[in-house]
Amino acid sequence: MKKLRRCFTRLPIKWQMTLWSAFMLFVLFTVYNAVQYIGINQWMSSREVESVRKTMGELQSYFTEKTDILDAGQIVRSKHFIQSINQKNQLIRILDNEGKPVLTVLTDLPEDWVAPRPVTKTELESVWHQEEHLLVLRAPVVSEKFRGTIEIVSNLETFDELKGVITLVMILGGIGGILLSGLGGLLLAGRLLRPVQSITETMRRIQRNGLQERVPFYDNKDEISALAHVFNEMMDQLETSFRKQKQFVEDASHELRTPIAIISGHLSMLNRWGKHDPVLVDESLLASLEELERLKGLVQELLELTRAENASPDGAIELFDLGETIAQIVKNVSVVHPEFEITTEVDALKGVQIRLVPNHIKQILLILLDNAVKYSTKRNKIHVSAVLVEDRILRIAIRDYGMGIPKEEVEHVFDRFYRVDKARSRKRGGSGLGLSIAKRLVEKYHGDIRLESEENQGTTVTVQLPFSR
Repeated sequence: MKKLRRCFTRLPIKWQMTLWSAFMLFVLFTVYNAVQYIGINQWMSSREVESVRKTMGELQSYFTEKTDILDAGQIVRSKHFIQSINQKNQLIRILDNEGKPVLTVLTDLPEDWVAPRPVTKTELESVWHQEEHLLVLRAPVVSEKFRGTIEIVSNLETFDELKGVITLVMILGGIGGILLSGLGGLLLAGRLLRPVQSITETMRRIQRNGLQERVPFYDNKDEISALAHVFNEMMDQLETSFRKQKQFVEDASHELRTPIAIISGHLSMLNRWGKHDPVLVDESLLASLEELERLKGLVQELLELTRAENASPDGAIELFDLGETIAQIVKNVSVVHPEFEITTEVDALKGVQIRLVPNHIKQILLILLDNAVKYSTKRNKIHVSAVLVEDRILRIAIRDYGMGIPKEEVEHVFDRFYRVDKARSRKRGGSGLGLSIAKRLVEKYHGDIRLESEENQGTTVTVQLPFSR
């Protein structure tokens, strides 16, 4: 049994489904046919018994009417009546008290197939004579002048033949049903597994051609369609992830290549002919140091981005005063950039204690304030506001009055290494990673960050973070 089960589990799912459907239909068909056969057999048997009992009843009624004059002679004279009620393949025999036949009436049934036997009460039995199946009903007949037995023997040949035909039909129907169910199961399994095969083929094409392949999707509202839909969504996410990873590597390589190329150029120049020129040495060293600082800043921001990707909102959670934290950050930025007027509107947070990771809040605010400082060209003013929404969401908005961002660029500003004006951003020390880091941190809290901007009017960045107290 275990070996058979092991062989079955090794079959393809298509054949497993086919065999299961055929087996289940076979079991159902067998049970149905068995019940049907037993029911038909019982019904036919009862009809045969009822027919014999009806004949016996007619005989008993006939003899009861003549009970005063009933004797052996009267029984013999009743032959014509008995012949009229006798049926095909049936024998009627009247026995005396000693079991000797007084009258025998038969139709296509030899008398010697059943031995005569007197009884004192009604008896019904089924007997066999060689291959012939017989039904025998015996009942006593009693009068003042005669005491004996009525025997009725009925050949069940027609009954047995009909049972054989029914059995044959059931067997042939069962075989046909199993074959049809197997074929239907095979076709159904093939149809049901076609999307799975399509997914398999798509995965093979992905191995050969890349992540752009997709499974043909049919919105049938079934489990297989849902699987295909989820698979396509997963492939979309993978393709997007790999594309972003590739873009990240390319952008990081480009950002790292520029300062390295500058440093390499200056060092090569000094090595060839500038090492004895103090002015040239100073210029090259100064330029190289500036580029090294840029490299350090870029590497640091890459590390911050990695930390933001892996940051957990459950780690290092503290209960802290949000209003004081924002005020302290604004004060620190004002010290570094005294030329800026930074106003705050955080009275709604006075005395409010919340549970978050303080460093994450500080990092988000510093990134947004740093961007506001960098891109404020004409008007050195920044406004910071913070409110609680429904007592469970923190909303912080930082508004600057700088150069603004073109509408077509707004949707890209949170992409890694993206800069609206690459040359101008590089001069300002930007690497294009700050907003990406802020976005990743906000998303870790299932929050939302949005940017609204108008060229030459300024930019507003709004952050919403759910929190607990």
